[in-house]
Amino acid sequence: MIFFRSLGFIFVGIAALGVFVPLLPTTPFVLLAAGCFAKSSDKWHQWLLSSKTFGPIIKNWRENRCISYSTKIVAISSIILFGGYSIFFAVGNLYLKLLGLFLFAWGFSYVCRLKTCGKE
Repeated sequence: MIFFRSLGFIFVGIAALGVFVPLLPTTPFVLLAAGCFAKSSDKWHQWLLSSKTFGPIIKNWRENRCISYSTKIVAISSIILFGGYSIFFAVGNLYLKLLGLFLFAWGFSYVCRLKTCGKE
């Protein structure tokens, strides 16, 4: 399962960047890494779960199916900023704009409906 282990490390790297880069979300990449490690390596999965930085994110999701308030705000802001830019400025084709609008609305509504663990 080298494929999933490699993906897990890539997702951990992106999540680590997200700790320092304001608009790069950490939580989704940590959850993806946990899923990849769960399929490929118990050793690395346990390492991720015991991490002081990433472990609580995974625990919140597993136990309560929730994300932190700050994560939700960053996700919604990113969707509005990048999705809005793409729909209104970056894409010229009407069909692609409609597809982008559909994806924007779906992603926005999905994130808004996620349970919030608590305000930080």
